[in-house]
Formats: sequence, C-alpha cells, structure tokens
Amino acid sequence: MSAVISEKKSRNNLVVSYLTVGGIIILAMMVFGVLMLLAQGGSLNLSPAAFYQFLTIHGTGMVGAAALAAAGVMWYFLSKYVELSKKIAQVNLALFLIGVVMVIIGVFSFEYASAWTFLYPLPAISANAWGVTGALLYLFGMLILGIGFLLFYLDTGRAIIKKYGSLAKGLGWDVISGKKAEKDAPSSTIVASTMVTIVNITALTAGAIVLIMNIINVINPAFTFDPLLAKNLTFAFGHIFANSIIYMAVIAVYEILSKYTNRPWKANKPFLIAWTMSTAFTLVIYTHHMLMDSVMPKWMLIMGQVLSYANGLPVLVITAYGALMIVYKSGIKWDMGSGLIFLSMFGWVVGVVPAIVDATIVVNHVMHNTKWVPGHFHMYMALGACAMIFGFMYYLAKEDSNVEEQIFDKIAFLGYTLGILGLSGSFLVSGALSTPRRWATHFPEWMAPANFGAAAGVLTALSLTMFVVHFIRYLSNRNKVEMSPESKKLA
Repeated sequence: MSAVISEKKSRNNLVVSYLTVGGIIILAMMVFGVLMLLAQGGSLNLSPAAFYQFLTIHGTGMVGAAALAAAGVMWYFLSKYVELSKKIAQVNLALFLIGVVMVIIGVFSFEYASAWTFLYPLPAISANAWGVTGALLYLFGMLILGIGFLLFYLDTGRAIIKKYGSLAKGLGWDVISGKKAEKDAPSSTIVASTMVTIVNITALTAGAIVLIMNIINVINPAFTFDPLLAKNLTFAFGHIFANSIIYMAVIAVYEILSKYTNRPWKANKPFLIAWTMSTAFTLVIYTHHMLMDSVMPKWMLIMGQVLSYANGLPVLVITAYGALMIVYKSGIKWDMGSGLIFLSMFGWVVGVVPAIVDATIVVNHVMHNTKWVPGHFHMYMALGACAMIFGFMYYLAKEDSNVEEQIFDKIAFLGYTLGILGLSGSFLVSGALSTPRRWATHFPEWMAPANFGAAAGVLTALSLTMFVVHFIRYLSNRNKVEMSPESKKLA
C-alpha cells in the first residue's frame, strides 16, 4: 500500500511541476500581452524595439508554456494506461527551463525580436536590430526546448507501441477495420495521445531542421537555403505544435467528465475515425498560412483551404456532442474543475469559426495579416485549451488535497470567461476594421479596440491570478498533509 501511495506521489509531483511552471509563465505572458495592447492603444509609451521583444516573448512563451502544461495533463492520464519514463519527463522539464532562460536572455539582453516565426533570413539579417549572440541564444533555446519535447513524445510513442503493438492500433485501426470489436477499442486517452505523438514528432522534426539551418546561416551567412522551404518547415512546426495543445488537454475532458458523471466515454468507430481524420489533416493544414504566397503550388493552397474546413469538424463535433451527452441528465455536481472543462467546449467551438472563415482563400488575402487571426487564436487557446488546463488544475487540487474552492474562484471563473470574450472580440473587431497585426503603433482609428482589449486582458489576468492562487493553496495544503496519506484522497 505504501509503495502505491509513494508511486502516486511521485507521479503527481512531476505533473504538479509541469503545471506550476506552465501556469506561472502563462500569467506572465498575459502581462506582456496587455502591455502591447496598451501601447497600440496609445495609452503606454513603448518603443517599437521593446514592442517587438514583447511580441516575441509573448508568442513563444505562451505556446511553449501551454504545451508544457498540456503535456503534464496528457502524461498524468496516459501513465495510468501505459508505462511511461519519469526520467524522460524530468529531462523534458529541465530542457524546457534551460531553453526558456536562453530565450529570455536572447530577447531582453540582446534585443532579439523576430516574433516566434523566426522566418529565414530574418534571424541573420535584422538591419542591426539585434546581433549574432541574440539570434543564437533564441534559436538554440528553441532547439533545446524542441529536443526535450521530442524526447517526451518518443517516449509516449514507445510506451503505446509496447502496450498495443503499434501506433495504428493505438488509433484503433484494427477496430475501424473490423478486426476487433468496439468493446476492445483503446481508451479515448490512448487514442488522443497516439494522435498527438504522431503529429508532434513530425512537427518537432521539421522545427529542428529549420532551426539548425537558421543557426548555420547566422554563424556562416554564406550558407543559404530556399526561403519558401524554410517558411513551410517553420509553419509545419509551429501550427502543428500549437494545435496539439488542445488535443493533449482534451484528454482531461474525456477523463474528468467521465469521472464526474460516472459514465464511460466510449471510443466507438465514429470516435476512432474522427481522430484518424484529425491526425492526417493536422499534418497538412498549416498551408492555410501560406495562402498569400503566390509561389506556393496551387494544389497545396486548395488543399490547405479544404482540409482546414474539414479539420475543425471531426474531433470537435465528436467531443462537443459527447460532452453534452455525457452530462445530460447525469446529475453532475458542478465545481470549478468540471465547469472550466465544460466551458472549454464552448471556447473550442466558437474559436474554430473565425479560423475556418480565415482559411477561405478570398477572405485570407484580405484578413490574414490583420488582428482577425489573433482573435480566433486567443479564443481557441484561452477559452478552449487553457480552460481545459485550468480545469485540470482545479480537479487535481480537489483530488490530491483537502483545499476547498472559495467564492473568489467562482468570481474568477466569470471574470476569465468575460475577459477572454472581450479580448478576442476586440481582436476580431480590429480585424474587421483591417487593423494590421504585429504593428507596434496604430492610427487613432484603430486604438479604441486595442484599449478595450487591454482592459479585457487585465480582467483575464486578474482572474487567472485567482486560479494560480488556488493552485498555490493546494501546493501548501498538499505539503502539510503529505505525511498523512490516510487523510487525503490521492488522484
């Protein structure tokens, strides 16, 4: 019994570290986001150089931190089905922290400011905005981050193959083909984890290739490569990796709602087919970021538009409908964990709509370089993926300690929801006004939505602070009761 308790403590400690680091960085990145909006709204005097440094750290840090936290969610539940390596997960966390430090030094000490896209040849040719040292610190930091995550997903792939025989069986292909009955299908956690493993190994490999080529170019400018290839590799990496966050975090939806309603989330054939479709589509739909590149092969642009439509439907529809059905007449007792998890379904559904609109070629040519894009992304990520992550944090706190929710948590729930709706809405309105994204300064006609977005961002950040305070209370309470296993309910 004591060995089981010790193992659970060890597993939970690792996941708590992922969530703590991820949560703190997400909150810090929100602050940078608010400062940028205030500068664009004319309410804060921020130099263009500082703005682009903030833009670089905000985009890089927010996606990286959310990915780390979501990986913690995935590892927590997946470890109940397969044998994962704690050492690999610890190495990933260590490399993440090393990479973050290098990126921070590169951005703030050496003024590196290419945005997260680091599009070739910008790292090496910056018009003296930054030097070689800043570029190398950022690029090597990103490479180290990527290596950590790559090791993480190689380990999840190894564990799934060891248990199920292949990644195809992890996706339930033997059930889809009729070789196995639906009752023998892998769990929803295994299916989602297999999908994420496949797409992220692909994405991180593409990212490593383009980062290494950029590093060589910075060190030796005589080494050059095709800019179109570089852009394809960059967005194949960035778009797939960012998308995978919600596919990792959605595991919390499957597991937590099943537990709260005491109803299993069945992996039937439609569910398995939907995840297989998303696996294939996620790998290729990054091309909707290339719709303005006339030199791209036309068939790839058409594919990017059509499959971007298709990708938003299979898993989303199956999951959203499944969430409604599993909750319907279940007698579920709502709390912060289940509430945030259910809210994430709304954020995911609503956030996908402007993304599908932007994926239309004729619309994309007008809207893609406007604030319409961060409008959809903030809705999708903050009210979708991040709501799943914060919901899991509340769930873990309830399962792993006796800390109780307070009225401030419920106020924060409302504030977070309204804040993200206001922030995302301000971006979408700005996009409709043709306000360009990634501009440090705005014309007076563009400033009102930016200031409104900044106010909404403050509300969001304050609400998230309450989430973090609750998690800190959990950490303190958990440490106090660790010596009395009988007095707490372990996850």
